[in-house]
Amino acid sequence: MLDFPGTPGTLTGFVLRILQCVFAAGSIASMATSVGFYNFTAFCYVIASMGLQVTWSFMLALLDAYALVRKKMLHNPILVSLFVVGDWVTATLSLAAASASGGVAVLFFSDLGHCNFGDECRKFQISVVLAFLSWITIAVSALIMLWILVAV
Repeated sequence: MLDFPGTPGTLTGFVLRILQCVFAAGSIASMATSVGFYNFTAFCYVIASMGLQVTWSFMLALLDAYALVRKKMLHNPILVSLFVVGDWVTATLSLAAASASGGVAVLFFSDLGHCNFGDECRKFQISVVLAFLSWITIAVSALIMLWILVAV
C-alpha cells in the first residue's frame, strides 16, 4: 500500500523534489534579475516563499537521494508527519505567493492594458508561472505525504 510513486525514498519522489527546487529557483532567478521587483510587496513575497521552497525541497531531495542509495524506505511515522507539516506549510505559502504575484501581473497586463516596465514585465510573468509550477509539484507531494500518514 505504501509503495507507490512519489513516496519518500523512491525515484519519483526524488524527481518531484528536484522539480520543486528547479521551478522555485527559476522563479527566484527570474524575479531577482528584474530591476523593479522590490517596489511590489507581492513580488518580494514570492521571492521569500520560493526561497523557503528551495531550501525545504533541496533538503528532502538529499534525504531521498540518501534513501535511494541505501535502498531504504522513509516511512517512519514521526518522519512522515514532519514531511506532511512541512509540505503543507510550504504549499500554502507557495500558493499564496504565486496568487498574489499573479494578481499584480494581471493588473499590469489586463486591467491597465500595458506594462510600463518594458522587458521586466516578461520576467514578472515567467516568475509567476514558475511559482505556480512549483506549487503544483509541492501540492502533489503534500497529498502523497498525507496519504502515507493516514496509511502508516
